[in-house]
Amino acid sequence: MKKILVVEDNEKNMYLICFILKNNKYEVIKATDGEKGLELAIKEKPDLILMDIQLPGIDGMEATRKIREAESGKEVPVIAITSYAMSGDKEKLLKGGCTGYIEKPINIDTLLSEIKKYL
Repeated sequence: MKKILVVEDNEKNMYLICFILKNNKYEVIKATDGEKGLELAIKEKPDLILMDIQLPGIDGMEATRKIREAESGKEVPVIAITSYAMSGDKEKLLKGGCTGYIEKPINIDTLLSEIKKYL
């Protein structure tokens, strides 16, 4: 069973994402801030990370950068989940270390297709 780390501070989004993942037979690890996400990414070595960008403490971009600096985080796919939808934001996130990009509000089909693309 593939293990996915979900880093999301919004309770409703976390519930929705975890519900979708569990119903599609993924093991889910949860973090509600960037620091905990970073810690779990290094400790748990997930197969994929879904990273909210606007987080309390260190944001998703900083957490992704630090994950990429860790030996165990160099290759893990990190998919940004964000409400940032301005021109150039996707490119900025991909250049910052994210592997993929999903816009909020979350579309179930898009979420699953992005995950399958990288696993």
